[in-house]
Amino acid sequence: MNILLVQTDIRWQMPEDNRIAAQKIINTSPQADIIILPEMFTTGFCMAPEGVAEEADTVTLQWMQAIAREKDAAVCGSVATVDNGKFYNRFYFVQPDGEYSVYNKKHLFSYAGEHEEYEAGQQRVIVKYKRVRILLQICYDLRFPIFSRNRDDYDMAIYVANWPTSRLEAWNTLLKARAIENVCYVAGVNRTGNDPSNAYSGGTALINYLGQHIVAAQPDKEEAVLGEINMEELEGFRKKFPVLKDADNFTLI
Repeated sequence: MNILLVQTDIRWQMPEDNRIAAQKIINTSPQADIIILPEMFTTGFCMAPEGVAEEADTVTLQWMQAIAREKDAAVCGSVATVDNGKFYNRFYFVQPDGEYSVYNKKHLFSYAGEHEEYEAGQQRVIVKYKRVRILLQICYDLRFPIFSRNRDDYDMAIYVANWPTSRLEAWNTLLKARAIENVCYVAGVNRTGNDPSNAYSGGTALINYLGQHIVAAQPDKEEAVLGEINMEELEGFRKKFPVLKDADNFTLI
């Protein structure tokens, strides 16, 4: 399965411009099975969502559905949304037929006040696409390994982010850790550029179950990179080295 990781320089609170820019990158990239965009890819990491967040399941979702249909690929990323009067950092995973799954960010970034503006999601979401089971995660979720612990129920985790340059070493290290400890592929898609609070330099990468980069985007560059995951190789490694079967049993409250 081919994964396209789209590292964009998000224009601050300019949804239409960001959709156009992302579409240009996608249109000039190789064919993929899954196309991944960053966290809040239409606005940037906005902590004042009033008047900026879009109504759930509307403009950007419809744009993603159109891209998915045209490219015959799943398209995913997170969007600042308002749903029944509440704001969510919402991850859409859209399939080519228009069907979609939703994950609302569980771990809100209190350091930036995200918890004061957005509602926390309560559900851990795994989607199945072309026989690959995929865990949906957003940015700060990366720091909470219990929530993403593989109970032999997923094969790849996707982390979409606005992760600043000042903490990029943590991003790079934790992506590898999540891949190794969960014996899975990890796709981490971050942004570049600047917003009013931070600078971003990317760090977008597709990582295998050994913690090795399959492909990585260049620092500080708006670009898309294509990498391949191989389910037969993953399944073979899990049989040879069955660490997941020795994991601790636990229940999330």
